[in-house]
Amino acid sequence: MNKLSLPVFSAIEIEKIVPELEQRLADSRKAIEVLLSQPAPYSWQNLAEPMEAIDEALSQFWAPISHLNGVQNSDAMRDAYNASLPLLTAYTTELGQNRALCDAYQSIAGSDEYAQLSTAQRKAIDNALRDFKLSGVALDDAEQALYADYQQKLSELSTKYANNVLDATEGWHCHVTEEDELAGVPEMVKQMYAEQAAAKDLSGWLITLEIPSYLPLMQYADNRALREQMYTAFTTRASDQGPTAGQWDNSALMDEILVLRSKQAKLLGFNNYAECSLATKMAETPAQVVEFLTQLAEQSLPVAKADFAQLQAFCQREYGVADLQAWDVPYYSEKLQQQEYAFDQEQLRPYFPADKVIEGLLKVTSQLFGIDFAEQHEFDRYHEDVKLYSVLQDGEVIAQFYFDLYARSGKRGGAWMADCRARRRAADGSLQLPVAFLTCNFTSPTADTPSLLTHNEVTTLFHEFGHGLHHMLTQVEVAAVSGISGVAWDAVELPSQFLENWCWEPTVIPMISGHYQTGEALPQAELEKMLAAKNFQSGMQMVRQIEFALFDMSIHQCDGTVDIQAELNAVRAKVAVIPAAEFNRFQHGFSHIFAGGYCAGYFSYKWAEVLSADAFSLFEEKGIFDQATGQQFQQTVLQRGGSEDAMAIFVAFRGRKPETAALLRHSGIC
Repeated sequence: MNKLSLPVFSAIEIEKIVPELEQRLADSRKAIEVLLSQPAPYSWQNLAEPMEAIDEALSQFWAPISHLNGVQNSDAMRDAYNASLPLLTAYTTELGQNRALCDAYQSIAGSDEYAQLSTAQRKAIDNALRDFKLSGVALDDAEQALYADYQQKLSELSTKYANNVLDATEGWHCHVTEEDELAGVPEMVKQMYAEQAAAKDLSGWLITLEIPSYLPLMQYADNRALREQMYTAFTTRASDQGPTAGQWDNSALMDEILVLRSKQAKLLGFNNYAECSLATKMAETPAQVVEFLTQLAEQSLPVAKADFAQLQAFCQREYGVADLQAWDVPYYSEKLQQQEYAFDQEQLRPYFPADKVIEGLLKVTSQLFGIDFAEQHEFDRYHEDVKLYSVLQDGEVIAQFYFDLYARSGKRGGAWMADCRARRRAADGSLQLPVAFLTCNFTSPTADTPSLLTHNEVTTLFHEFGHGLHHMLTQVEVAAVSGISGVAWDAVELPSQFLENWCWEPTVIPMISGHYQTGEALPQAELEKMLAAKNFQSGMQMVRQIEFALFDMSIHQCDGTVDIQAELNAVRAKVAVIPAAEFNRFQHGFSHIFAGGYCAGYFSYKWAEVLSADAFSLFEEKGIFDQATGQQFQQTVLQRGGSEDAMAIFVAFRGRKPETAALLRHSGIC
């Protein structure tokens, strides 16, 4: 029997979140105590399976609350969320340091039953034992208490960091009252600015630091002073610089986070936090990661330097600008791209209405993986923009997902996929089907215009949907390694980056485009311009990501106390080609590593790009909609989730270990 379980958002009472969580944690502790009091021998059936049920019950309670905190933030929700985190952190740390529980899992691993378990069950046991070690189960009582204290503080600090970024992003805006100050900005973007102003009972135009508002201004505004003002505000968010200097400053938080991570890693026997982080990844050592990034940088830097030199020469020749600044780069890059390719992302927006893109996205994945989709209209919404879809295979529902695509106040920036429900076989034989949250921050529909996407936003949507497919198409029935769970962090981006490739295929563009007024597909001439411009400044883009990844590894290999700005400056001196403004405080808003799961793991994006490009190259050989290859990818990568070693999964699909040639070719590097 298959079961679909969806959150009832309307039943969530914010004031009851903390007491309900306390009761659930108490119930979980009692249930675990009962499990451990039973006579040996322990088995999958009498220990691991009931533990999974305990974990899943807690996850089902917390997942919608965590999601709402990200997409429907309010003072009350934030207070409840912040009050809950210490309780959850204490519980998970306590669980990870439970020696009796660890010994029980170890007894299963050493039993005759272990060899009879499924691949997924064995992997879940192995991962659990690894995680016990990484939680400090082998430490003495005093060391365990110290580890728990570090973990609690890190949870609080990371949450505070994220809140500061959100508050700083929402806490500043630029109010423009004279339209000529917005010369060069497309009419559609100005309409958005006007609506943002009206929403705050202001006349004129309002520009915020949300990406859909900020980026078009930087790309199109002729007003250099306005661009500098916006750039300054954006790159100094949550820092000691800029227009809100000190108000939401993350400086001390970052220092403390790095010190605590270093102490925690050393407590566990690692030399630094980078080593600790890699214990759960494909990459084996920090040196291996640095070598990988350095080699990519060496191959990319000549192209990046040529990109930037071309931009400088263009600015001098065409505009008489000799002192090219960071806030000029997006603007003049857009001008250069238009001159070189007559291509403009904003002019393509009318051809990519969100509904048409979604329709095409679902059609593409249907053809690739033999699945169908059905929108559900009756469900418990937390916001009017949210949509719900079912995924069907052979007419049977196998998963569901929420789409929450538009930027709004109180919603965390960026795009992400999150686990709402995991695929899991319960003790009674019923099969819980997976459910995913898919979240983006695209421009909202206006009074008379639907949401229109740039092609960059189209690729973002495909990217997140790739994560969703990884979660929803799994055939694994053990929650700990089902879907995206248990997948090595530097392999988790493989399906997402892989799916982006279809956004660039000439045969796919007509499926995902259609003028919002006429329905006309993207004209061939525009398509050719877009494809020609695909690798425009690809060298600069490549070294920018390498800069972030090397910076991340650098600060997490340091011995606790580190001059963060100095480390970033040192990395920039090696690989950056765009000079950063002295006041730039990028690190203060680098939520991926200070408030997310990418600490000492940001390299995963590039690592997985190698995997995804190499995987897609097989489709290039066989045909981008070749059913046998699509089925092979589904069966080897998407269906297996985290139930097997990530490298073994890749080799099972590609027939060999990954090679960088496809990535460099796709990026126009060589």
